[in-house]
Amino acid sequence: MDTVAQRILWFLPMLWLGMVLAISFLEAPLKFRAPGVTLPLGLGIGRLVFRALNAVEAALATLLVLAALIVTPGPVTWSWLGVAVALLAIQILVVRPPLTRRADRVLAGENLPRSHAHYWYIGVEVAKVVALLGLAIAAAP
Repeated sequence: MDTVAQRILWFLPMLWLGMVLAISFLEAPLKFRAPGVTLPLGLGIGRLVFRALNAVEAALATLLVLAALIVTPGPVTWSWLGVAVALLAIQILVVRPPLTRRADRVLAGENLPRSHAHYWYIGVEVAKVVALLGLAIAAAP
């Protein structure tokens, strides 16, 4: 059982990292450059994609914590895991709600000035990438 949990503790951060890189740093910016994608359409797609991403991230974080409880890794692994989970919680509970409210207003037809709120989300994503890399390296078998 420990061997499986140890492999999970290394593999899941890499899977999570791949999802964040593919969606946040590739799909999200490219979607608005596609022909015919309007701001409301892009926001609607983005809302669905990031809601799904965050749900999968929460499931991966839960599985990682369970694996760590089985393996009982050293403090460095626990620290990276704690940072990754905390950053995800900040995204979901602090950063995303204002972005969702703004998207709701744009989708309702309001013409709002450019927002810098997405920079907070991107900043947390970059920090999460670092945390996931650190976790994967610390948990490597």
